[in-house]
Amino acid sequence: MKRDRLSKDAGGAADRASQEPAPGAVPAVDTRLLVREEGVRGYVGEFRRKLRSGELGSLPVVLAVIIIWTVFGSLDSTFLSAQNLSDLSQQIVGTGMIAVGIVFVLLLGEIDLSVGSVSGLCAAIFAVLNVLNGVNEWLALLVAVAGGAVVGLIHGFFFAKVGVPAFVVTLAGNLAWNGLMLQVLGTSGTVNIPAESIVAELYSTVFHSPVAAYAAAAVGVGLFLAASLLDAR
Repeated sequence: MKRDRLSKDAGGAADRASQEPAPGAVPAVDTRLLVREEGVRGYVGEFRRKLRSGELGSLPVVLAVIIIWTVFGSLDSTFLSAQNLSDLSQQIVGTGMIAVGIVFVLLLGEIDLSVGSVSGLCAAIFAVLNVLNGVNEWLALLVAVAGGAVVGLIHGFFFAKVGVPAFVVTLAGNLAWNGLMLQVLGTSGTVNIPAESIVAELYSTVFHSPVAAYAAAAVGVGLFLAASLLDAR
């Protein structure tokens, strides 16, 4: 009995000793949570550190957009008009779609330097097939998309199978596909899309009725909320 009691006491003392911090030990604290200087100067320095390290998220982008809108709105009263905002929304569609695709590449820690030439090549293929050769618009569009997929397959093969860095592959692709785009366009260098084509009509307007536009927006918001609810569960 005495031995059992002594062993229990020794075990309890050992557990307490293992839980208690060693003399002189410094508790682990995330240095990002510490303010190096007190007062306003300390918080300003902390803000600058977070800004440089990218810990502020999308806040700098939001602030930059507010500043840009304020400056241009004060210089030109029509900048924030409904017509100008509609025109800007239409103009950024192409660039925005390309940027969305690049986001996934950057999230993987890679880079794609050929996105401009590849998109130009696909646009050239569509324009030449449809406008200069009279191919059906939807068929020309499918061929252009297939051409972009083939380019992506070639890049992926050299990156994943051969082991060439993405920087080198896409840099070489940028030069190669830009040259191929010029070859596809020919001596004219430009191809004008007819105003009555489906592409031109989609660029100018998508919904002929405001009700359809609001309905599509409501569906999009509903799908986003449903996805957020499922993720929360």
